[in-house]
Amino acid sequence: MITRRKVLTNIALGSALGGSSIANYLPFALSPISAQANLNQLNIPPQYEGEDVDKQKQFNLFLQKGTQSFFPNSKTSTLGINGNYLGPTLRFQRGDTVKLNVDNRIGESTSLHWHGFHLPPTMDGGPHQSIANNTVWSPEFEVVQFSGTYWYHSHMEGKSGEQVYRGLAGMIIVDDADENLDLPNTYAVDDIPLIVQDRRFTDDFSFAYLNTYEDSVMGQHGDVVLVNGTLNPVFLAATKFVRFRLLNASNARNYNFTFEDQRLFSQISSDGGLLEAPVSLRSLELAPAERADIVVQFNPGEEINLISQAMAPGFPVFPGAMSEMMRTLYSETLNILTIQTNSQLEVNSELPAQLNSIYKLPEAAATNTRQFLLSMGYGMRSGNDRGPGTGSRNGNGGGHGGGNFSINGRRMDMDFINERIKLNTLEVWELANNSPMMHPFHIHNGQFQLLDRNRQPPPANELGWKDTVTVGSGERVRIIMRFTDYINERNPYMYHCHILEHEDRGMMGQFIIEE
Repeated sequence: MITRRKVLTNIALGSALGGSSIANYLPFALSPISAQANLNQLNIPPQYEGEDVDKQKQFNLFLQKGTQSFFPNSKTSTLGINGNYLGPTLRFQRGDTVKLNVDNRIGESTSLHWHGFHLPPTMDGGPHQSIANNTVWSPEFEVVQFSGTYWYHSHMEGKSGEQVYRGLAGMIIVDDADENLDLPNTYAVDDIPLIVQDRRFTDDFSFAYLNTYEDSVMGQHGDVVLVNGTLNPVFLAATKFVRFRLLNASNARNYNFTFEDQRLFSQISSDGGLLEAPVSLRSLELAPAERADIVVQFNPGEEINLISQAMAPGFPVFPGAMSEMMRTLYSETLNILTIQTNSQLEVNSELPAQLNSIYKLPEAAATNTRQFLLSMGYGMRSGNDRGPGTGSRNGNGGGHGGGNFSINGRRMDMDFINERIKLNTLEVWELANNSPMMHPFHIHNGQFQLLDRNRQPPPANELGWKDTVTVGSGERVRIIMRFTDYINERNPYMYHCHILEHEDRGMMGQFIIEE
C-alpha cells in the first residue's frame, strides 16, 4: 500500500494551468505520487437528457468494467456507467416519465438505486431489484421530485460499498419548467457538479478496499480525494457567481467544506430541492449521500481553494483502539478543488432573497411514532452501559464486546420486514445513536423534514427536504415523513446507514406500505 505522509508542508504543485501552491491543504495520508502531481483540469461528467420514445424519456445505461488513469503513467481497474469511471449526469424534467434501460456488463450481479426519488418500490433499485450479469433491467417512473440535485448508485446487497468504490455512481439533476428563478444554470460554465470521493490505492495503483481493521469499523476511508474522478482538480471560472452542486459520494467520510480564505457562500438547496431562502455560511458539513447546492462569488484574477477543514475530535480519551480511531476521524484538512478565475468575469445574476415556499409537515397530524436505535459492534460495545475496565466512558462505545452493525438490535435480513406502514399516513421517526460514531440515516421512498435535534430546532440549512440525515453519537433526531401513492405488500423499501460498509454489514432495515 502507498505509505502515509503525516506532514506535508511547502510543496509547490506545478501545473500547465498556471501553477498553484496548496501544500497546506493536502490529505494527511496523500501518496507521494499525488503530492508531486500537477493540477488537473476538473472533469465535468457529460449530460445525458435521454431520448423521446413513446411519450417517455428513455435512457440507456451500460454498466461496464474499465480502467482509469488517476495518476500519471498508471492504470486502475474500475467500474463505470457509459464510461470507465462514474456515470453521466442524468437530466430529468419534473413531470416527465422516464425509462432507464440498465444493461449490466460488469461480470457480477448489481443494482442501481435512484437516490432521493419517490417511486414504486419495484422501480427503486434497492437490493431486491438486483440485475444479473448480462441482463437488462428497465424501470419506469414519473419524476415527481422538486428541482434539485440527486444521484444514482449501486445498492447490491452486501456489495454496495465495493461497487460504489470502484465507480458505480453518478449525479442526477431534476429541472422544473415552472421554476422562474434566475440562478446560475449553465452546466459546466456556472453550474458545476462536484462528486467528491476519497480513495486509497495500493502500490500498483489498484483500489485498496477493506484491507485494514479500521475500514471494517469506521467504513472505507481513503487518503486521496477525487472530484468527478479527477485528482488535484482545478476549475477555471469565467463568471462572477458559480453554483457548485456538492455531492458527498464517499463511502464513509464526512467533509467540512469551506474556502481557505473563509469567504461567505450561500447554500441554496439540500437533498430534496431548494431551501426557502439562501443561507449564508462559511463552512458546511456533509455526510455520505448528502447534497447541497452552494453559490459562491468570485473576483477577477484570483485563485482560491475549496477545502475540507479539519474537525476537532469530540470522542473521549480512554485506553484502547476505539478511542484512538474515533479521535482520528476527520482530523485532517483536505484540498478539494482549486478555483482559478479569469481576468474578466461575466456578471451573472445576484441571488434572489426568496427561493421557495416549503409546506411544513404538521407534527400534530402524525398518526404514529417509531423509534430506531443505531448500534455498532466489532469490539465497540454499543450500549447504555459505560463499559468494563478503567477510563472515561460515555455509554456510546468503548470497552470490550462484539456484535454487529444493527438497527433496533437486528441486522439486515432480506426475508424479514421490519416495519409495516399504512398508506396515506404521516409518521414521526425518532432516530437514536448509541454507537461511538455518527451515522447518516437514509430512507428510500422520498423526502422527509427534520423536527429537532436533541429537542432543539434544526439549523436553517436543514429546514428543507432531506433524504439523509446525520445522527451523531449519543444524539436523538426526530424526522417527519409522509407515505403516499404506492402500495406494495410484497416489495419493501429500505432505510439504512449510508456509511456503505455499515449498510453492507447489517445496519439496514425494510418497510412495506400497505392499506
